[in-house]
Amino acid sequence: MTVGVWNYLAEYETEREDILGAVEQVFSSGRLVLGESVRGFEREFAAYHGTPHCVSLANGTDAISLALWALGVRPGDEVVTVANTAAPTVLAIDAVGAVPVFVDVDEATCLMRVDQVAAAITARTRVLLPVHLYGQCVEMAPLRALAAERGLKVLEDCAQAHGARHHGRLAGSLGDAAAFSFYPTKVLGAYGDGGATLTADPDAERSLRRLRYYGMEERYYVVETPGRNSRLDEVQAEILRRKLRRLDGYLAARREIARRYDEGLAGTGLVLPVTAPGNEHVYYLYVVRHPRRDEILAGLRPHGVELNVSYRWPVHTMRGFAHLGYRDGSLPVTERLAGEIFSLPMYPSLHPDAQARVIEALRAVLSAG
Repeated sequence: MTVGVWNYLAEYETEREDILGAVEQVFSSGRLVLGESVRGFEREFAAYHGTPHCVSLANGTDAISLALWALGVRPGDEVVTVANTAAPTVLAIDAVGAVPVFVDVDEATCLMRVDQVAAAITARTRVLLPVHLYGQCVEMAPLRALAAERGLKVLEDCAQAHGARHHGRLAGSLGDAAAFSFYPTKVLGAYGDGGATLTADPDAERSLRRLRYYGMEERYYVVETPGRNSRLDEVQAEILRRKLRRLDGYLAARREIARRYDEGLAGTGLVLPVTAPGNEHVYYLYVVRHPRRDEILAGLRPHGVELNVSYRWPVHTMRGFAHLGYRDGSLPVTERLAGEIFSLPMYPSLHPDAQARVIEALRAVLSAG
């Protein structure tokens, strides 16, 4: 039986009664769109983070693009971020007509090199967009200080960092706004798509609520500003409400799986994950490095182990972003890491026996090389 990078079926068997109870509750409520489950989830997700406002949305990409618009980004403006991220981070910038500007990442953590951001800022820069990658946070104090000095906003991409802490504070409470994805693979995942934006800014919150509902403030089809249809489904909201109560348990399980990997893969030649000072990692992904990455992945297939690469192609190297003008070598660390990184199976219901198979297979392939 193949061990894959992610599987939700064991978790579903454990939580099946509660998940189906959420579906029944919504279907019996008489309200299928923007009802009490959405309102309840928004209240509870905001409270979990100690943030005044949560606006739920259809997906994580909208959570970024609508937050950018609510923060004042307009066509032609620039947003500073990284290329070592899922393409939707950058697609969301493009969706509002803004221009992504990339800085390199730290070799040890794969996180934004905050010390390169100042040089990337121009008169057109409006927002700094750190990506809390793989389950831990970018160093935020110098980034916030730089933003305050230059009159910029900070939007956190928290799609991979539900529950992560940075110097004691939760990811999502560290900037002017924060975008989350609830895609099923996430640390807090729905049974379909979903997203949300957190903010302490009441003006941004009002703007987000208009933007997700065609640009309307009331339900009488009066458009205040052009928006879109980006609503979190009631069923997914109710499932997320219930899973939010179990989030701390999911985090504990991920950290225990990471501990077993740390122990089982020590001394193998793999570069194991590094947690930056002040961070509490949630291990959305357990990402390792090796210069013979592709040989290792091929060697694992006969063992029934399938791993993933996050991300094999940095965004600035993709054909769809060739117009940005980045050349090979523009972001040397990002490009080098893209040839070495790969992700091991990581999800709360990963059985210790399955994880042991992964560790044993990796050790065998590495020792044979």
